[in-house]
Amino acid sequence: MSEFKVKRCRPIRMELRVPGDKSISHRSIMMASLANGPCEIDGFLPSEDCLSTVNAFRAMGVKIDEINSTKWGPTRLLVEGRRGEFTSPAGDIDCGNSGTTMRLLSGILAGQKEGFRARLIGDASLSKRPMRRVIEPLTLMGANIRAEGEGDTAPLVIHGAQLKPIDYQSPVASAQVKSAIMLAALFTDGKTTVTEPQQSRDHTERMLQYFRVKTVRQENQLTIWGGQTLESRDFEVPGDMSSAAFWVVAAAAMPGAHLCVHNVGLNESRTGLLKILIRMGAQITEVIDHSRCGEPVGRIEVHGGRLRGTTIEGADIPNVIDEIPVIAVAGALAEGKTTIRDAKELRVKESDRIATVTNNLRLMGAQVEEFFDGMEIQGGANLKGARIESHGDHRIAMAFAIAGLHADGETLISDTECIRTSYPGFEDQIREVIAAKNKGNYTPVITSLNPATDKEF
Repeated sequence: MSEFKVKRCRPIRMELRVPGDKSISHRSIMMASLANGPCEIDGFLPSEDCLSTVNAFRAMGVKIDEINSTKWGPTRLLVEGRRGEFTSPAGDIDCGNSGTTMRLLSGILAGQKEGFRARLIGDASLSKRPMRRVIEPLTLMGANIRAEGEGDTAPLVIHGAQLKPIDYQSPVASAQVKSAIMLAALFTDGKTTVTEPQQSRDHTERMLQYFRVKTVRQENQLTIWGGQTLESRDFEVPGDMSSAAFWVVAAAAMPGAHLCVHNVGLNESRTGLLKILIRMGAQITEVIDHSRCGEPVGRIEVHGGRLRGTTIEGADIPNVIDEIPVIAVAGALAEGKTTIRDAKELRVKESDRIATVTNNLRLMGAQVEEFFDGMEIQGGANLKGARIESHGDHRIAMAFAIAGLHADGETLISDTECIRTSYPGFEDQIREVIAAKNKGNYTPVITSLNPATDKEF
C-alpha cells in the first residue's frame, strides 16, 4: 500500500497544466468506437479508469493504437470506428473502479444485435455502487440486462436486443444515467427524451453534436433521435476541471499565492467550483481562449486570500459533486461556517465521501457536524497534520493532500495508488511544490502531460 507525506508550503506561485479531462476521455473512446471511420484522440487521459474503457472496446474488436506516449502512458490514440457494431468479448469486461465505463457501456451494449453477450465486472468498490439507476431505464427501452450482485449491483450481464425509444423522467440529476440512455437511444427507431430534476453535466450531448448527431435541449429536458451514425472526426481532450480544482482551492485559500492553470475545460456545467469559491471571497479569473471540439477551453488565474464560509445546496450540487471533498477542505480553511446539503449522492461514490470527509477533517482539527446529505464545517481553526485514510478514493486522497499543504506538521496520506485512476502525476506535482519551498524557490513550476505543447505558455 503506497503513501506519501505532505507538509505546509509557503504561498504557491506556479503555472501548470492538468491531465486530460477524465469524463471526456471516457466518452471520446466511446464516440470514436461508434463512429463510421478512424478518429484520432489527442490529450487522452492515461489513467487507470480511462484505460478500462480502452480495454473494454479492444475486447470487443475495436482497433485502438497508441500514436505517442509519455511517462504516464498514451496521450494520443487512433481509434478505428465500427459504426457501433461490436463482437462479443471472449471473457468478462473488467471496468476496474470506473462507474462511467460500466454505466455508459451498458447503454451502448444493450442495443447490440441479438446474439451479442457481455458480462461487466468491477473491483470491490465498483461492485458496491448502485446500477439500478441505469438498469431501470434501459429495461424500459427493452434491454436484456441483469445484475448478478445483491441489490442490483455488478456484475452486469447484457444480451443484445432491439431497443425502443422512451420518455424518461430521471429521479436523479446524473450525467451517467442520462448518457447511458442517450447512447442506447442511438440504437432505436424514434425519439427518446430524458428529463432531469436539474441539468447535469452536458459533455455527452456536446460530443454527440460534435460527431454530427442531432440532439435538442429545452431547459432540463434532452431529446435525441435514433438511427443516427456518428461521423468520424479527430478530437482533442481539454485539461480536467476536476483535477484543476485541487490546485485552485490550494491557492485560493493561501494569502500571497498566485496560480495559473492553462488549457483547462471551462464548460459551464463544470465550473460550479469557481462560482462557489468566488462566493467565498476568492480572487479568481477565468478566460475562455477558444472553443475546441464543442468544449470551451481556456485558463484560470487565482490570487490567494482569505475565504469566508458559504452554503452549498440545491442547484449547486449536480455540477460540483466530484469537487465537494476539496470544497469541504476550503470550508475548513475559511472563516465562518460552510454548510453542504442535498449531496446524499456522495454516500455511494468510491467511498462514503460524507463520512470520510467528516472523519478526516476532524482528525485535522476541524469542527464538523455530519448530516445524512452533507455536513456543516466550522472554519477558522488551524489545521494540524494527521494520518489520513483515503479508503481507496482518489478524490479523498488528493483533497487531503491539499489540506496538508495548509496544515501544521506532517500529513500522511495512505492508500494513494487510487490517485492513478484519475490524475497520474499528481504526487509528482505535490513533491515539486514542497521541493520549491525547501529550496526557497517560488518561481513558476510548469508541468504538462504533453511536453510538445508547452511552447504555448
